[in-house]
Amino acid sequence: MGFLKPQSSFTTFLKLFSTNIKSGIMRYLNVAEKNDAAKNIASILSRGGSRRREGFSQYNKIYEFDTQVFGEQARMTMTSVSGHLLGYEFLATYRNWQSCNPVTLFDAPVIKTCLPDYQNIKRTLEREIVSCQGLIIWTDCDREGENIGFEIIKVCTDIKPDLRIYRAKFSEITGPSIFRALNFLEQPNKRISDAVDVRQELDLRTGAAFTRLQTLRLERYFRKS
Repeated sequence: MGFLKPQSSFTTFLKLFSTNIKSGIMRYLNVAEKNDAAKNIASILSRGGSRRREGFSQYNKIYEFDTQVFGEQARMTMTSVSGHLLGYEFLATYRNWQSCNPVTLFDAPVIKTCLPDYQNIKRTLEREIVSCQGLIIWTDCDREGENIGFEIIKVCTDIKPDLRIYRAKFSEITGPSIFRALNFLEQPNKRISDAVDVRQELDLRTGAAFTRLQTLRLERYFRKS
């Protein structure tokens, strides 16, 4: 798919906003952890009537349909990520192996940025959230899924800070489970997500520090021999 021209894209969003305001219908962006999950959840909630279109990522489609949320008619846009969207890395000054003592990596500042392979997924989220008032997270109901959910929240709220944000909790992708999740939406759990962030940061720091330490020592050893 080619990129939308700025003028046509802006015109499309104006039409969406105008329609939503006149009709009073809430519009939600729904995001699952994988494309298959998004496709199946959309099919269930639309009773087989969802419409598919392309996003910026060829692997992550967009599905549109209407359903009820909190007893009110709503317009739903469903898409997906492909696992973790963001990842930790050191600032540029610490990425060169010769730039610092490996021990300093335990205290060096880190940032969480979009992984290079997933920039197009991020662009899709940023584009689609503009016309929505709510965000519903449909990632897996485990620690990693909760963390991925907060990565999605970060990308979307950077564009639209005043979003209404909800978490759908489901044990399987079946009709009863998915409709139950939609009927009993919850708030995402920041503590669970924070626990994953701590583990990811520790993995980065310990892995980088010990790998560099071992490699640099071996280099010195072989030079002497």
